[in-house]
Amino acid sequence: MFLSRLIARHKGMGRTAAMQAIAGKRVKVEDQVVTDGQHEVDRFSTVWLDDTLVQEGESALYIMLHKPVGYLSATRDPQHPTVIDLIDHPARETLHIAGRLDRSSSGLLLLTNDGRWSRRLTEPGEKVDKVYLVETAEPIAPEAVELFAKGFYFHTEDLTTLPAELGILGERLARVTLHEGRYHQIKRMFHRVGNRVISLHRESIGSLVLPVELFPGQWREIRRDVLRSQPTQKG
Repeated sequence: MFLSRLIARHKGMGRTAAMQAIAGKRVKVEDQVVTDGQHEVDRFSTVWLDDTLVQEGESALYIMLHKPVGYLSATRDPQHPTVIDLIDHPARETLHIAGRLDRSSSGLLLLTNDGRWSRRLTEPGEKVDKVYLVETAEPIAPEAVELFAKGFYFHTEDLTTLPAELGILGERLARVTLHEGRYHQIKRMFHRVGNRVISLHRESIGSLVLPVELFPGQWREIRRDVLRSQPTQKG
């Protein structure tokens, strides 16, 4: 929502009065004076007009978790433990997952109650880098590098994957960078080159990197000001 629209609603001020108040440096967002009526605000933004609180921002919650193997990327499940079971936070029931991992996969998982932020991370059109460490059952053929870079046509979705970077680290070990997140994408791509993934570990999403000191099952909050200072995309 534009700031001008929020102010215009305040006690029926109207758009003209709202724009005048914003231009007159009477409006603050998060204690910062804002003079642009098209400044984006959401339900997490605290907004003041002079000394009057127009909107008290809700508490946004951003969490990074080192997902262990064996946990579902879900908020609840009647049969299997979920990643939410690992989060000891009073607001954990408000969280959703930004970019899932299979139950057999591990690594960086992000959870939040901020839907706009999670969409920027997960929508294919945003092209946010996701980096994975992959172990395969068979030796990785050198020609797979070029095939990953060209992309693969998936008949089920009727689409061709975006170019992906495959870096061969060892006979059966590679690092893969995706710019989208299709269903079982890495496993399906390796299947196309006659191989099988036996372990998959996500190292990073955009500029957010799984810390080496965060062990499987552990989590930490990410401050909102840290997210603002870091681009979601690399490069």
